[in-house]
Amino acid sequence: MRAVHRFTVRAHLPESLLALGRLATNLRWTWHPPTQDLFASVDPDVWSAVGGDPLRLLARVPAETLDRLARDEDFLARTRAVDEDLRRYLTVPRWYQQRRDEGSVLPDSIAYFSMEFGLTEALPNYSGGLGVLAGDHLKSASDLGLPLIGVGLLYRSGYFRQELSAEGWQVERYPVLDPRGLPLELLTDSWGEQALVQVAMPGERTLRARIWKAQVGRVPLLLLDSDIADNDEDLRGVTDRLYGGDADHRIRQEILAGIGGVRAVRAYCELTGAAQPEIFHMNEGYAGYLGLERIRELLSEPGLKFDEAVAAVRAGTVFTTHTPVAAGIDRFPIDLVRRYFDEETSQALLPGVPTERIMALGAEEDPRKFNMANMGLRLAQRANGVSELHGEVSRAMFNGLWPGFGTEEIPISSVTNGVHGPTWAARELGKLIGESEMDRGAGLRGMQPVSDSLLWELRSSLRQRLIHEVRRRLRLSWLQRGASELELGWCDSVFDPEVLTIGFARRVPTYKRLTLMLRDPERLRALLLDPERPVQLVVAGKSHPADEGGKAMIQQIVRFADDPEVRHRIVFLPDYDMSLARYLYSGCDVWLNNPLRPLEACGTSGMKAALNGGLNMSIRDGWWDEAYDGYNGWAIPTADGVTDINRRDDLEAGALYELISEHVAPLFYERNADGVPGKWMSMVRHTLATLGPRVQSSRMVREYVDHCYSPAARSVRDVTGDEYRGARELADYRARLAAAWARVRVSDTHMSVEDGATPFLGGQVTVRALVELAGLEPSDVDVEVVVGRVDDDDELRDFVTRSMSLVADGGYQATVTLPHTGPAGYTVRILPRHPLLSTPAELGKVVLAG
Repeated sequence: MRAVHRFTVRAHLPESLLALGRLATNLRWTWHPPTQDLFASVDPDVWSAVGGDPLRLLARVPAETLDRLARDEDFLARTRAVDEDLRRYLTVPRWYQQRRDEGSVLPDSIAYFSMEFGLTEALPNYSGGLGVLAGDHLKSASDLGLPLIGVGLLYRSGYFRQELSAEGWQVERYPVLDPRGLPLELLTDSWGEQALVQVAMPGERTLRARIWKAQVGRVPLLLLDSDIADNDEDLRGVTDRLYGGDADHRIRQEILAGIGGVRAVRAYCELTGAAQPEIFHMNEGYAGYLGLERIRELLSEPGLKFDEAVAAVRAGTVFTTHTPVAAGIDRFPIDLVRRYFDEETSQALLPGVPTERIMALGAEEDPRKFNMANMGLRLAQRANGVSELHGEVSRAMFNGLWPGFGTEEIPISSVTNGVHGPTWAARELGKLIGESEMDRGAGLRGMQPVSDSLLWELRSSLRQRLIHEVRRRLRLSWLQRGASELELGWCDSVFDPEVLTIGFARRVPTYKRLTLMLRDPERLRALLLDPERPVQLVVAGKSHPADEGGKAMIQQIVRFADDPEVRHRIVFLPDYDMSLARYLYSGCDVWLNNPLRPLEACGTSGMKAALNGGLNMSIRDGWWDEAYDGYNGWAIPTADGVTDINRRDDLEAGALYELISEHVAPLFYERNADGVPGKWMSMVRHTLATLGPRVQSSRMVREYVDHCYSPAARSVRDVTGDEYRGARELADYRARLAAAWARVRVSDTHMSVEDGATPFLGGQVTVRALVELAGLEPSDVDVEVVVGRVDDDDELRDFVTRSMSLVADGGYQATVTLPHTGPAGYTVRILPRHPLLSTPAELGKVVLAG
């Protein structure tokens, strides 16, 4: 029979074991081996059966076992030691506090918003790389001591569980999660009543959400849950699934995440006494509505005008974009957005915030669409991509918001993603190098005593462990597809622990090209079955439930892997999650990535493989474009400029086959006298030493502090000090600029060459210009000369700029050293100038000569 209601009963712990409850509910255990070992020792069999989940362990272990441990002095001593270690971790000053003591201007609190957080498979609130990146951000923020508060939604079904049909088609299953069975705590007030946030909906309805808190080391993560009886039935389902439903469902989720998320943070800080955030960081544009809520707050108290509130909000907002294509941006039909923010609903949802101003924040070229990324950029003074190449792509993609500026001047920087070393590096590697070295991300620098043979032995043992897991999961998958145990004996011989093992696992959108390896099935078959230098390939990944093309790709791989001739050399493992990922990253010799360049924003899976000594073989896209040095892996040649996508795939697949057969496999199988592949291990050692520190999320978070959070904190204090004097001044300046800008112009320019000679490289030219400021003060603007190369259309490239000096009424002059040979040109431009602007391009205003 079927239960009419699901609930979870937690274990009652003896008083001497209460510390186990604290240790189980602080997710530091996910990256702290001594805590994991402590729980494993409670009951090794149950620990393995529950997948290493402390709360499930405590719920499943027999009561008599807990009673016995409550009297076991050795176990109690270990428990006290681990509990005391956690207490020190939570209280001792760390890197952030040291930076503050050194005089750095740092925010007292930072709110970090993301639609998904991948912290552990025990809290399945993620779908892929974006969520795992957010989880790693929180973990490193905790390790470094950042006063961060994470904010997101709690999905009752999380992301789907993936199975395969008998025909190899992806089948989605949505398990129902009970928050009380997860490492979560309900946020309550002093009376024990649950704290609620409320968000107005069209039709004079109210969406209510309670707040669950996950403790990630030092960092609280607030997750909003709409599944409460006070909501109408359709509103209860707002947080049912991650990335599920139609546009109407999606906009409700994003309104709750953004507007409700800010209200949740306010409630949490008021109830706990934590500092209210100065900085709000949007991990993608999904939570962009948070800016509207903060504007509403400032309109109410201290009573700013709309533009003054925008200036204050922008100063303290950081926006990170993760998509390199317009199709990856959330764009809602404008009529749908108007329904949620019309005058009637908006008066309840965001009183005082004009509907038309909201619409303008999300405006784009298509007047029928509301663009969440555009709103994020307009409400954030600082924005970044997630790799150096992605920063370039983003500047080109969004240059329409800053017309008249060169692509390189668009105010979108880059902070390359990183991964949390203690989470993703194999414990065996940590023991070999030293746990403290792994925590610091030191890689193998200074670890010369670790011999190649010892390192090779470790890599081989990790490969063997992966093979055991491959066989276990493959058997389970075939049973789910309808096979009988009697016909699955072959699963026990799948993969060979001595064979070069290549891994490919990620989400399955089209641009990641899951099936590129199948462009020539016979060449792939030859690689897998080579009698001298065989290759084995493990593949995993989920396709979005609505992506039929992605599902067809999975089926194509599965059907190839089902062939009895090759199924011992290639497998597709369903239900790719963090648990499977750890086996893959540590056990594969090579990590394959072949996206369509430049559509991979970063791609952190290869970073996790590198942390474990895996060598990357990738298209030079995302992080690999900046990290590849010729000795830490291989770059798959790209057919840049080929517009026929099928021909490009054929060319790049051919390059992939050749790279494996002519370079990768021969190097792996070339052994020295003691059976170790010396040249291969040299690359492994180089990877650990150079990429180990570089790919850490601790490095990433430090960069966010230095380049985003700290400058934003200074800006916030500049605009909010003295009763928001800076915000009022900046809004007044923007108003004066807007009134005059259409009449500002460069009326004349003239260039003279030094001594009247022909211009030469390194020589100087003097440029003069007459400028009309239409009532603006000279201090309101910066007049610049721009000199650089010109193309056939007279477009300036590789240019340099120099500020021009006011030498007469309306007359400006500057002398410039010529930077290039060949066709050159210059222009004069006028830019806004104000001390509270982060860059001259911030306002998107420029007047060009001509």
